[in-house]
Amino acid sequence: MSIAKSLFIIACTVLSLSSPASATPAQRPRDADKVLIVVSSLDKKTESLVGGYWFPELTHPVEVLTEAGIAYDVASPQGGFAPFDGFDLKDPVSMKIWVDPEHRNKLGNTLKLADVNPADYDAILLIGGHGPMWDFVNSPELARIVRTIYENDGIVSAICHGPAGLIDVQLNNGSLLIDGRRLTAFTAEEEASRQYDKIVPFELEAALKNAGATFEEAPIFESKVVIDGRLITGQNPASATALGEALVTALKNAPEAPAQPGQPPRPE
Repeated sequence: MSIAKSLFIIACTVLSLSSPASATPAQRPRDADKVLIVVSSLDKKTESLVGGYWFPELTHPVEVLTEAGIAYDVASPQGGFAPFDGFDLKDPVSMKIWVDPEHRNKLGNTLKLADVNPADYDAILLIGGHGPMWDFVNSPELARIVRTIYENDGIVSAICHGPAGLIDVQLNNGSLLIDGRRLTAFTAEEEASRQYDKIVPFELEAALKNAGATFEEAPIFESKVVIDGRLITGQNPASATALGEALVTALKNAPEAPAQPGQPPRPE
């Protein structure tokens, strides 16, 4: 059992706040915004290091979404419990999300990507951590969901290593989603500074550039968010809150329904 999973079980027992969990997305009014948050299912990146997603990269955007009254679901490639790294309850935002049973149940009972209906969502957010470098790439289910949300005039967002899930997303016109687009992600310099470049299966920055993206970056470990129409990306964990705010702003400023004939579509 991974350390993250052990922490999850222990904390759930100590807090004793959970109501019966369900992996079924709640029904919502069709005029209400809803975001699909996607996390990795990878248990380990090495024999001694947990994989999964980076906990505060999820909790900080979730706090922003919740305060804005925007609903969300959490999904992963395998569904169910999703392993996580960077679990630190000294972070007041992570503590706030963790002790709330509704939030915590979503983290422990993620939807399986294969069961997700993209039409239920106005935006998608791909969370980082190193797990996405393995199970976000070459994922037909994730590519299907990203493509459908985007082509339904939805918003695609990702943070840190989350953009790994955008590399091979092909639109129905045959073009790659990120070809010619401005974006950011965890940089090659940031990876090397922690010696994770020796662990990950490929260099994310180079792969995004090879897919045609124009890569932008701030100095190492500083916050940066890049907005290119309906594509919003954050560089690293320090960017998590700012990315959540950019996503909320984009949702609030978007048309309430897909464009009808004679009306302009949302910006690409």
